[in-house]
Amino acid sequence: MAQDPEKFDSAMATWQEWQDAPWGRLRYTLAEANLMRHLGEGRGEGPLRILDLAGGDGGDALRLAARGHHVTVVDLAPAMLAAAEARAVERGLSERVTCVRADVHALPADIVEGGFDVVLCHNLLQYVDDVPGTIATALASLREGGLFSVMAINRHSAPLNVAVRQLDPAAALAALDSDLLRTEMFDSELTLHTAEEIIPVLSDLGCREVRHYGIRSFCDYLTDDARKYDPAYYADLERLELATTARAPYMHTARLFQLTARKRTVS
Repeated sequence: MAQDPEKFDSAMATWQEWQDAPWGRLRYTLAEANLMRHLGEGRGEGPLRILDLAGGDGGDALRLAARGHHVTVVDLAPAMLAAAEARAVERGLSERVTCVRADVHALPADIVEGGFDVVLCHNLLQYVDDVPGTIATALASLREGGLFSVMAINRHSAPLNVAVRQLDPAAALAALDSDLLRTEMFDSELTLHTAEEIIPVLSDLGCREVRHYGIRSFCDYLTDDARKYDPAYYADLERLELATTARAPYMHTARLFQLTARKRTVS
């Protein structure tokens, strides 16, 4: 499904407000923590070359750049990229963050042939029609043995979210058999997926060591959003989320799923 970049640019203020909210902070904290399980310090690895596809205003990229890595952010929305560049300058990270305006499905040759150590695909699958093709394109830029991370809205969470937050069991029943969700923020219809659907796609494309994580296993089902802004309460919630991100059964009903995998090495 083709997306209009202006939809994302026009929602910039709302998007940045969401990122600063407790649920937005948890999304980035958990994703970073899960990546560090595989890229953690103390493993003798120097600065890595990371490609962040559909990376928007650099929410993931800036955290990784702050750890010393070099991150290339690709996005089609010019205002998002401008914000990423501005944030990098503000944090003294401009030498480690490169922004490229491009369609993920028509990447420049130097990106496709980049041989990146890590490729992120964290906010894209819900907007595309060809999921296997999109993942294959992302993997093409990854070196053999490199780490791939994909994140998307978890379809299993939709009925729970409707039932708990809207108190509407009839709508929750309808959501059981739907894979569509409307996002008001970006004025778009999204296609929802599950980790169980994407894992075989990764395997078919030659990925190995696939790991499944849940992002926000509890936050979205706690209805007192105002309380989440209390620092002590948020700290307790963050500890709970970190403790359950890789723990069954919680990742299966988390609001988002994150999968990491290694690209196969061809002998």
